[in-house]
Amino acid sequence: MPTPKIVLFYAFAPLPDPEAIRLWQRDLCEALHLRGRILISAHGINGTLGGDLPAVKRWLRSFRSYPAFRDADVKWSEGTAVDADGFSADFPKLSVKVRDEIVSFGAPGELRVDEHGVVGGGTRLSPAELHALVAERGDEVVLFDGRNALEAEIGRFRGAIVPDAETTRDFVGLLDSGAYDDLKGRPVVTYCTGGIRCEVLSGLMRSRGFGEVYQLDGGIARYGEEYGDDGLWEGSLYVFDGRGSVAFSDHAAVIGVCAGCGTATSRTANCPDPSCRHQDVVCAECYAVRCPEHAVAV
Repeated sequence: MPTPKIVLFYAFAPLPDPEAIRLWQRDLCEALHLRGRILISAHGINGTLGGDLPAVKRWLRSFRSYPAFRDADVKWSEGTAVDADGFSADFPKLSVKVRDEIVSFGAPGELRVDEHGVVGGGTRLSPAELHALVAERGDEVVLFDGRNALEAEIGRFRGAIVPDAETTRDFVGLLDSGAYDDLKGRPVVTYCTGGIRCEVLSGLMRSRGFGEVYQLDGGIARYGEEYGDDGLWEGSLYVFDGRGSVAFSDHAAVIGVCAGCGTATSRTANCPDPSCRHQDVVCAECYAVRCPEHAVAV
């Protein structure tokens, strides 16, 4: 039987010819029957792919053969299923595109990268180092969620600050508004799904006067690998594929609240109105609930 696997990966490095990288990755993934999404820019690459284990391993060997990607951050997780041809059930298709940014903060001119990665980002903390910082400095430490607010509704670090951001592009405006200026004298630990958003966010914060800024290395995904649900994390991790969310253990807390009936759930779904891209936390029974703009009786 095929073994379904999903990889989440990124690398920040100067890429002189993003279009050539796009063509290489598109052709490689098509040949290996991999599905998923890859974004490429002059600053690096960001993506997630799914397929049969041998095919994903072959992709990774080729991917790491390119010098700029040799040390790329790559995380593995279990996929749902693959068909007889090795195509992943967790992604509807393969998409490989060139963009101005590989994570869309709307500030490509602020990002600087060199052969070592992002220039001017926050200090990296491993999961164990995060625990040590919290043990040493207690409530002084601020955990700052670098994801969209919806993602945090089903899982977050206990006591974290969750900005009211519908998209990643909202963060620059929120920071520039002064809404979080009161944190500038405290140790701030940014975190996100796999670490990539905080590579950029921590640098944006530092350039705006936040003096002691950290980033959780490897993000929530790596933290969950090491501590599961027996540390500072609670709930489920929102993921951008057909799984919707993943839990780190069989005793994960369910902290999401269904927008339809108010019951606890870790499930999210799009508004059923075909013209709408709004998402909500909804249980299986309320999957057809519409967002407020398109609300009907459930």
